[in-house]
Amino acid sequence: MKAVIMAGGQGKRLKAVSGERPKPMVELLGRPMMEHIIELLKKQGFTDICAAVKYRAQDIMDYFGNGEKFGVNLSYRVEKEALGTAGGVKNCKDFYADDDFLVISGDAACDFDLKELMEKHKEEKAAVSIALHKDPEPLSYGLAVTDEGRLVRAFIEKPKWQRVVTDLVNTGIYVVSPKAMELVPDNQPYDFGKEFFPLLLERGEKVLGIPLEGYWCDVGTPLSYYKCCVDALQGRLKIKPSEKFIPAKTEETEEMAENSSVSLECPCKSRAALMGALSEALLSMGADYSDGIRLIRPRFNMHISPLSKTSALRIAVSSEDTEYAKSLAISAKELAEAFNL
Repeated sequence: MKAVIMAGGQGKRLKAVSGERPKPMVELLGRPMMEHIIELLKKQGFTDICAAVKYRAQDIMDYFGNGEKFGVNLSYRVEKEALGTAGGVKNCKDFYADDDFLVISGDAACDFDLKELMEKHKEEKAAVSIALHKDPEPLSYGLAVTDEGRLVRAFIEKPKWQRVVTDLVNTGIYVVSPKAMELVPDNQPYDFGKEFFPLLLERGEKVLGIPLEGYWCDVGTPLSYYKCCVDALQGRLKIKPSEKFIPAKTEETEEMAENSSVSLECPCKSRAALMGALSEALLSMGADYSDGIRLIRPRFNMHISPLSKTSALRIAVSSEDTEYAKSLAISAKELAEAFNL
């Protein structure tokens, strides 16, 4: 499958973070944002990629080369003059040729299932399919109003609260048919949101809006960049960090791994509150509280303790009977999950 990465923007609002670097080269957990996008594309089968570049294009081309070291086939189309979003993609027409293709920004932060978008686009034989994302505070984005059949009926650009009629945000991730792209003029500035999509609706073309599960953030300002970094560090955005961001094993985790037959983690809202509820529940069983919660019996040793760097508990059970230890650990986790509601 083919994909076009829009990577030509300067990112003026992000200058405090990016400096002179092109926006797709701004690092997220130690790797350029565009590298995370390429990894996501590769993982989902989009291995033929073209990048539409302009601002400091050579920086991007020097880093990614032909894509071989990232496991993809990567080519470039350099804009002499800024062509806008749709115009920049149209500049790649010799790349996508007669194939439906994915369009995504090189500075997007997301972990969507992009194959789902492509599959639904082909099933419905749409002119364009737009990835939508639910956002409780959608004022900074373009919104898409869809009907019961997921056809887009209207677009609303960055509304005030009085004009908000949906929480579905246009993420700037599209699957586009080459026939629809024929409406975009060659070598002229042209924008997806302001010109192309309204034209498609005016002509009665089929434009799908597909809500996708997962994380998405438009990294456009220092504040959104900071938020995205925190989300990635805390696991809400599922991306692969560079080695310097991978925490080393602590003595705690090494000890648990060596001494336990089974070790499970139970995410929670409040480690202390959940430990309090479990302590009260296990008090009558003779649990020891000098080091987390310990239950020591002839057949097993159970240790429940909060993790230090994330809001979760670890439940470790050691026993000569591994299956027995596994069963106890699962039961303890189910108990913890019941208290965590």
